[in-house]
Parts: sequence; structure tokens; C-alpha cells
Amino acid sequence: MAEVEVIEVGPRDGLQNEAAILPAADKVRLIERSIAAGLRRIEAVSFVNPKRVPQMADAEAVMEGVPRVDGVSYAGLVLNPRGLDRALAAGVDEVNVVVVSTDEFSRRNQGCTVDEGVANWAAIAAKAHEAGLFVSVTLAASFGCPFEGEVPADKVLDLVRRITESEPPDEIAIADTIGVGVPAQVRTLLEGAREIAPDIPLRCHFHNTRNTGYANALTALDHGVSALDASTGGFGGCPFAPAATGNIATEDLVYALDRSGVPTGVEIAQVTETAAWLSERLDSPVQALLGRAGPFPT
Repeated sequence: MAEVEVIEVGPRDGLQNEAAILPAADKVRLIERSIAAGLRRIEAVSFVNPKRVPQMADAEAVMEGVPRVDGVSYAGLVLNPRGLDRALAAGVDEVNVVVVSTDEFSRRNQGCTVDEGVANWAAIAAKAHEAGLFVSVTLAASFGCPFEGEVPADKVLDLVRRITESEPPDEIAIADTIGVGVPAQVRTLLEGAREIAPDIPLRCHFHNTRNTGYANALTALDHGVSALDASTGGFGGCPFAPAATGNIATEDLVYALDRSGVPTGVEIAQVTETAAWLSERLDSPVQALLGRAGPFPT
């Protein structure tokens, strides 16, 4: 297995679907604790409509409060040009632009069709590149859609082609937004994406909704991904996708990677402690399993 970078998405994806709204100070503390545990790429905020996602309404305040540490990169999720303007003003290091793979989910999530999403991508990515930012694209609902059902691999791969032809990203993320994917799909999509864009790093974003997230992550590692998203405690979900429960958990993923001989530089014990701390503040149970059983060997 090759080396892989674990990207902490808890401050964004982990919090956006929780009933409790954390104050900015707690979000900053979550980020500080993640850095202390060894995580170096952190999706800290999203610049979306605060009326639709009130959990993310204080993105600017969070970015103002985060520590600036050498080697740590803060990403902001953006969906449209207005979001990019906010991200640039807030001083993010990279932007993550979402393009949804199906029209119905795209309309509900972003208020646009897939074609309009691709056009938005080109405009946003060009401006972000001009500003000197690292720009990744996440293809949401690549493994299945809660409204349209199965998403053919050819449709996702055509989206990869259209995006790379319009404005090549610095990284392509294939996302199982609703947690329906299985390893066979992971292989098909990653092999196809690598043929279309051989020089662009690949990242994957998995949810463990149907208990396939970790199998998918390890399959992705075997097929050349350079980064995997995970959320401390396994918190997370999409407000616009029914039953899209938590992301794969940072501590459970790191345990699997470490035991597989793939170093991550992440301290599991500190992540587990942070998950318990976050659980108290959200009044929501930790979904990760490592905190219950502990690492091995003890």
C-alpha cells in the first residue's frame, strides 16, 4: 500500500448535520486539537448560505480564530462564486468545490443542474487559481443518489473528463455522499478517473452509513488515492441527503492504516479524546468504535 494523507473534515462535514450548533470558539478548539493530534490538512469551514446550513454560519469567525501553523492547510468548501469571494476574504489555503453527479441532488443541494455546476466549477477554479490557492473538486453522490438511485460509473467519469477539460483541478475527490458504495464501485471509478486524468492526485470521501466505508477506504488506497477524508468520532452527514449518516471516523481509519503498515503521523489516542470531548458538546454519541475497545496491542 502507498502512503496516504488523512484529511480531517470534522469541523465542516462532521458538524453540518448535527442538531447542536457549536460556537466558533469550540470549532476553533476542535481544529486546534486536530492539529495537536498530527492532522495537517483540515476542512475547517464551508461558505454556504447560512439560512440553509446554520451550523456553518460563522465561517469567517472560525477562520479568524484558527492558529496559523507551518505545514497546516485550511480548506473551505464553496459551491458558487459568492462562496469563493468569502473564502478568499477569510484567508483559506485551499478551496474544495463541490459538483454533484445528478441533477436532482444538485438542484436540492446547490440550486443548479449538473451542467450549471460544471460551469460554476470552471469559473470558481479559474479565479481561485489566479489567487494562488490549491483547488480541489469533489464529485458528490458518485456512488448513488438519494433521489435518482443508481449513478452509472460512465456518468461520473464523463464528469471527470468535462471538469478536467474546463479547468484542471489540483485534486479530484470521488465522494460517496450517502454511504451506498462498495469496493467494486471504488475500483471502477478510480481506475477510470486515473485513465482520464493520469497526472491529477485522487482523493476519496466515504460515509459509513451501510458499514462499507472502511472497506471502500482500503480499496481506494490500493488503487492509488493520495488522500482520504475522515471525521473525528465519525460525526457527519449531508443536510440535503436523507439518512446520510456519519463519515468514516478518523481514529478508526488511522487504526486500520497504521496496522496495515501505512504511516499517517496521527496520534490515535488524541483523536479519541477529542471525539469524546466533541460528543459532550454536541450531546451526540460517538460513532467511532476505537474509543470503545481501545487500540491493539494495549
